[in-house]
Parts: sequence; structure tokens; C-alpha cells
Amino acid sequence: MEEISDGDDLFELGLVNSLFALQLVQFVENEFSITAEREDLDINNFCSIDTLTAFVLRKLSTPTEPPLGHGHAAD
Repeated sequence: MEEISDGDDLFELGLVNSLFALQLVQFVENEFSITAEREDLDINNFCSIDTLTAFVLRKLSTPTEPPLGHGHAAD
């Protein structure tokens, strides 16, 4: 088996199909306690180790809930 690098496109290499991609999304959501929104379901987020890592890091750094209040101290 040929070695792959973190930047190789797993779909282009034929290592991943659409069914596996759905399983991968579910695994990533469960493993990192994140939610892949509709706009996140872009093959470019999941086609390589590098793009998947960037996706997870981006989701982990994005607040999941808006901050409470309007930036003013509580009365």
C-alpha cells in the first residue's frame, strides 16, 4: 500500500466514498463534541487530513452560543 500524506485528497485517491464521508462526519461530531452544520458539509472540509484538522480546529474555536447580554455588566 502506498503511503499518503496529510495533504493528499482521500476522495481523489479513491480511499473514501460518500458513505464513508457521512460516517466520518458523524465520528468527528461525536469525537470532538461539535456539530457540522449544513454549510459545513462541503467535501473540501473532509478531503484530507489537513482540511479535516482545519475544520475541527475552526469549529472548536467558534463559540456555539451567542454571548449573553449586550456586553454590559449585570445590574
